[in-house]
Amino acid sequence: MEIAQQTEIGITKDNRRAVAQMLQHLLADEFVLYTKTRNAHWNVEGIDFHTKHVFFEEEYGKLETFIDEVAERIRMLGFYAPGTMAKFLELSHLEETEPKQTNSSSFMQLLLNDHDTVIKFIRKSIGENAEAHNDEGTADFITGILQAHEQMAWMLRASLKEFK
Repeated sequence: MEIAQQTEIGITKDNRRAVAQMLQHLLADEFVLYTKTRNAHWNVEGIDFHTKHVFFEEEYGKLETFIDEVAERIRMLGFYAPGTMAKFLELSHLEETEPKQTNSSSFMQLLLNDHDTVIKFIRKSIGENAEAHNDEGTADFITGILQAHEQMAWMLRASLKEFK
């Protein structure tokens, strides 16, 4: 990972590099999840089409904001943000998959699994950033993103619940 600029913010270059690398993985996850949510928005079908079409649009709007904020955080640390699909797919913890069906529950289950993966990665990274890398700012930043993903996952989980 190439240094974009000299940055003196009280965190060593090695620690900034480690945090930036973690953020590159998060950026890739956000971008892949954004793309999959866009796919759901475009291709969902069924009796609940309109409500889910609108729902997925709201969700990818949130993810679009995270993408920009994570990329800018990488730049604040003095490094370049990845910006190609090939690099995102290389760095992401998520699989580039589609559901077998185009109904809302198939898309929602796929997206829920991805949100859960992102949540686990962020939760693991919070302590590492604050303790091992002396970057409480990034730990706080990703805590906010974690909370948003938890809410998004809750909405998906609640929507998928079946009553008997």
